[in-house]
Amino acid sequence: MIRFKPAAAALAAALVAAGCASPGELPAARTVSTAAAAGATGTATPWPAERWWAGFGDTTLDTLVERALAGQPSLQVAAARLRQADAAVGVASAGRLPQVQGTLDMTRQRFTENGPYPPPLAGSYEWNNGAQIGASWELDLFGRQRATIAAALGQRRAAEAELQAARVLLAANVVAGYVNLGRLVENRGVARQSLAQREQILALVRQRIAAGLDTTVELRQAEGLIAQSRVDLEALDESTARARHALAELTGQGPNALDGLSPALAPLRSTPLPAGLPADLLGRRADLVAQRWRVESAMREVDVARAAFYPNVSLTAFAGFSSLGLDDFLKASSRNLGIGPALSLPIFEGGRLRANLGARAAEVDAAVEGYNGALLRALREVADEVAGLQSLERQQRAQAEAGAAADAAYALAIQRYQAGLGNFLTVLNAQTNVLAQSRAATELKARHLSSEVALTRALGGGWSATADTLPAPVASR
Repeated sequence: MIRFKPAAAALAAALVAAGCASPGELPAARTVSTAAAAGATGTATPWPAERWWAGFGDTTLDTLVERALAGQPSLQVAAARLRQADAAVGVASAGRLPQVQGTLDMTRQRFTENGPYPPPLAGSYEWNNGAQIGASWELDLFGRQRATIAAALGQRRAAEAELQAARVLLAANVVAGYVNLGRLVENRGVARQSLAQREQILALVRQRIAAGLDTTVELRQAEGLIAQSRVDLEALDESTARARHALAELTGQGPNALDGLSPALAPLRSTPLPAGLPADLLGRRADLVAQRWRVESAMREVDVARAAFYPNVSLTAFAGFSSLGLDDFLKASSRNLGIGPALSLPIFEGGRLRANLGARAAEVDAAVEGYNGALLRALREVADEVAGLQSLERQQRAQAEAGAAADAAYALAIQRYQAGLGNFLTVLNAQTNVLAQSRAATELKARHLSSEVALTRALGGGWSATADTLPAPVASR
């Protein structure tokens, strides 16, 4: 028959004895003092739009970003970490379910003549057989299993948020690389224009030399400027090739896959900067979400460490057959059965549990301070990019005026030089200013687009033009 072991008295005694290894006081983790500034509440926040880069209005850019998100190895690594965290949750959850094991042992052996077995078994060869199914179920009386699962879930959610952060970062890097390539292509166009203008000037100088109006000094100056323009073109060709290679790597392609790509900056649409940004935008920034889940997971690890101070109670049972010889192996008389509670508890462990609890508490402090640091960094990044965009808009307006003035001055200088009313130095100075303004216009456009990308990344994937709850920095005058 099945016999039940008396357990109530033993359990009560164990609970009393557990006081020998009490957890004691826990170090207080510092709270996130600036959470409200980023809208970092416990409520669920929706992810940003999946295709925020479509706002630039360039289908080639859309294709590149989507290709990168589909095949970039670094993103696949983050996805693998998420699957690993999923598996860890499964492992932790399995601990709450009953565990069943089966064993089968059939050994042909000789029994010693000088052992506890009498003849005729002693000195003979017989089969020693055993077949058993055992089951155990840990009773989670003190929440250790629940805390373990919660900690694994926190890590899993953090891995999910980190995957989203990796997607936003990868998309931002592709857009930034595309903008940089467009900047180089347009700068090369300016350099080609500069070379053509200098060749025209060289032709004018030769005409003036033939007319006795200039000397070989002006001729050598014009020839030197053409040579310098060719050097600048070669340097830009090198930088453009490197930019294409980098963009190909980001999109998961070979280095020469984008050799024919020549994007233009002018068609790329800018998103107007609103008067204010919503306070909960940083709350949905994926790396901050991941940090918050790391804090939550660390807190649950503290609960696991605390539960280790208390008894571990489980129910065990087994049923099977055991016999010497094969004839009686599966007979009812060979069956063996058992069921009862099992209990283990720490009484003296040399301070190991207390040290482990202190380590877990320190991890909570580190996770909280890591979140605080990430939040402050995010706030600074947003403020930097907003201030930068406001300044760049003012710079672009001023540069447009300067560019128009430079074009007018260059046209007048050429007219005066052709009419013999001006000198070559005046033409050179006017042309240099025109080229400088052309490059400045390209650089400011590229910087403005890059700053938009950086602000998008800093906010976790974009912003709404109708938001007005978080004041933007006041423009300097």
